Amino acid sequence: MRFFSYFNRIFHGHPSASKLFVICSLSSGGLIAYADSPSKSGKSIVELNQKVPVKKRVVVLGTGWAGTSFLKDLDISSYDVQVVSPRNYFAFTPLLPSVTCGTVEARSIVEPVRNIIKKRNGEIKFWEAECLKIDPANKKVFCRSTVDENLAGNNEFSLDYDYLVIAIGAQVNTFNTPGVLEHCHFLKEVEDAQRIRRTVIDCFEKSVLPGLTEEERKTNLHFVIVGGGPTGVEFAAELHDFVHEDLVNIYPSVKDLVNITVIQSGDHILNSFDERISSFAEQKFQRDGIKVLTGHRVLSVSDRLINMRMKDTGNDDSIPHGMVVWSTGVGTRPVVKDFMEQVGQGNRRVLATDEWLRVKGREEVYALGDCATVDQKKIMEDISAIFKAADKDNSGTLTIEEFQDVIEDVTIRYPQVELYLKSKHLFDVADLLQDADGNDGVEVDIEGFKLALSHVDAQMKSLPATAQVAAQQGAYLSRCFNIWEKCKDNPEGPRKFKSGGRHEFRPFRYRHLGQFAPLGGEQAAAELPGDWVSMGHSTQWLWYSVYASCPSPTRQRCTAAACKAYSDAAGICSLRIFKSLVNKWERCIMKHDNIEDKLGEHYLVYFSLLQFQKRGSLGQLSKWQDIDERIKNKLRGFDFELIFKIDPRFYQNLRLLAATQDFYNVCQMCFVFKEGKLVPVLDDAGRITGISIDGKLVIGIDYKATYAENFAKSF
Repeated sequence: MRFFSYFNRIFHGHPSASKLFVICSLSSGGLIAYADSPSKSGKSIVELNQKVPVKKRVVVLGTGWAGTSFLKDLDISSYDVQVVSPRNYFAFTPLLPSVTCGTVEARSIVEPVRNIIKKRNGEIKFWEAECLKIDPANKKVFCRSTVDENLAGNNEFSLDYDYLVIAIGAQVNTFNTPGVLEHCHFLKEVEDAQRIRRTVIDCFEKSVLPGLTEEERKTNLHFVIVGGGPTGVEFAAELHDFVHEDLVNIYPSVKDLVNITVIQSGDHILNSFDERISSFAEQKFQRDGIKVLTGHRVLSVSDRLINMRMKDTGNDDSIPHGMVVWSTGVGTRPVVKDFMEQVGQGNRRVLATDEWLRVKGREEVYALGDCATVDQKKIMEDISAIFKAADKDNSGTLTIEEFQDVIEDVTIRYPQVELYLKSKHLFDVADLLQDADGNDGVEVDIEGFKLALSHVDAQMKSLPATAQVAAQQGAYLSRCFNIWEKCKDNPEGPRKFKSGGRHEFRPFRYRHLGQFAPLGGEQAAAELPGDWVSMGHSTQWLWYSVYASCPSPTRQRCTAAACKAYSDAAGICSLRIFKSLVNKWERCIMKHDNIEDKLGEHYLVYFSLLQFQKRGSLGQLSKWQDIDERIKNKLRGFDFELIFKIDPRFYQNLRLLAATQDFYNVCQMCFVFKEGKLVPVLDDAGRITGISIDGKLVIGIDYKATYAENFAKSF
C-alpha cells in the first residue's frame, strides 16, 4: 500500500490529465491496473483484471435523410462511429423549391451535423470530406477533404471499417443529353437553390437594361423547367408566385413579358400521383398561365435554345430560354458505380440490397436511400420450400390449417403477398386457396399451391427515391444495430424456409404515408393512404403540418414550417398588427394570477416578442426583450407541455423583402397546449382568419379592419 500511496502523491501533482499505471507479472500472467483521473470526489479507481470490450467500427457515408436518421437513433455504446460527408449540415430537401424564391430562407432548412450527432454515451466523429473509393476486400474507404486545399495538411486519408453504411444519395440524371451540365440548373442541394434564386433576379435585372429589344427581353424572362415530377411542378408553382406577387412590383416594365414552361416527356405531369391530381395540376397551371408541354423529349440544350422532339409527330422544335432547371430523376454516383463493379453488380443501374438493406455480395456493407434499391425476393423462388415447411405430415398435400401455421412468416418475408390480397380484395392469405366458387378447398397439392400464388410477385414494385423512404430506412437500420446482440440469441425475424431457423431481424417494410404536391397560390394536392385525395387551400395547411412533424431535427423543422406559414400570412398581418397581438396576449397573461380561470384548464397559446427590429430605421425596442422570461415565471405551476419553441427570423412579406434585402427580425413564437387540436381557420379565399383549439376560436383576424384597433377577438 505504501507503493500505491507513493505513486498517488506523484500523480496528483499533475491533475490536468488522467493517469494509468500498469504492472504485469510475467510468471503468473496476472495484470493489475491503477487508474487515476480528476473527479469531483477526488477518489482513485482501481480495476483488477478488467477487459475493455472492443467496439465495432462503423463508417457512415452521407448526411442526408438516410444517414441522419440512422445516426439520430443509433446507440453508440457498442460502436465506434465515424461519419464522412462533403457537407457539414443536414438539409430539409422537400423545401428546396421554396428556397429558390425566398419563401423560406436557406438557413431555416439546414441543421449542423455536429449538433445532430451529439450523444451522451459516446462520441461520433465527423469528417467533412468526399468518399473517393470503397475497397470492400480490405474494408477501407478512401476520402479527400473538401475544405480549402490551401490550408496546411494532407487532404487525403483512409478509414477502416467493420460495417459500412452507404447513404450518399444520388446525382441528377441527365440521360447524357448534350449541353445539360453546361447550361442547366439543378435542384438537389441548398447551393443549387441559392444559385437559381440569384439567376432569376439576374434575368430580371438584365431585361430592364436599356437597349434590349423586346424579343431579347422575352428570351431572358422565359423560365423553362424540364421534368414534370413533384420537384419540377413545385418549383414552377413557387416561381410563378414569386414573379407575379413580388417581382412584377419591382420590375413593372417587363411584367407582361414573363413566361414559364414545363416540359414533360410523359403524357401528364405528376404521373406518379392519382390521375385526378394530375388533371387538377394541369388545369391550375393553365389558369395561371404556366405552359405545359407534355410528350416532348429534350434533345439538347444550348446557352439560348432548348431543342426537343414531339413524340406524337416526331417533329423537332426549339424554344429560347433565359434559365433552365433540369429535374428529371436521379442517377448513380461514380463512387457507387465503381463499388458495384467490385461486388459483381456492374451490369445493374442501381446498387441492389436485400430486404435487410445489406448489399448483395457484401454482408458487412449496407446501402440506404437514393443510392440503392431493395431487391425483394420472389415468393415463387421459395414456393417449394414454403410448401414443404407447411406440409408437416409429409402427405404431399396442404390443408388450410397447415397453411395457416406459416402464414405470418410468409406475409412478413414476402410483403408482396399483402399487396396482392389488397388488390384482389381478399382478407386472408388462406383465401388464396379457395376454389373458383369461393369455397375453402379441402387440400391442395404443390401444383395447386403454385397456381394460387403465381400472380403474387406481379405486385412487386421498386421503392421511390424520396426522403420518406430514406428516413424510414435509416431508422430501421439503427434499430437493427441497437438490438443486434439481443437478436442473436432471440431472433425476431421470419422463418428461413430453405435453410431452417429464423432471420435475426424482420425485413425492412416501407410504410407509405402519402405524397404532396404544392401547386402555388396557396393550393396543394395530396394523395394519402386509403385512396384519399385532397386538393385546394386546406391541403396547403395539411402540407405545412406534415412537414412540421417530420423526423428532422426539432429546431430546424419548426423554424422551416413556421417561417413558411408566417411568410404566407405576412401579407395579411402587418407588423403593427402583430405587435398589437403580442401586447394583448401579454396583458391577458400578466393580469391574471389564476391563469386557468382566463385561459381554460388545458389550453394556452401565447406569442412572446424578444426583439422588434427593422434594419436601419426602428432599431431595437428593448422593452420587449424580457417578456419571454416574465411569461415563463407567470406560468410556473401551470400544467402544460411545451410542444416546440423556436427563435427564427420571421419576415413580413418575405418574398418581396428577401428580393430587396430588407427584412424584419421579429419574434419568438411558442405554441403551448396540453390537449386538443390547434388548427388554422381559413375563409373561402383560403386566407388565415384565425386559430382555433377544438373548435373554439382563440385568435381572430378581420381583414377589413385597420391595424390594431379592430384586429383581435381572443377569448
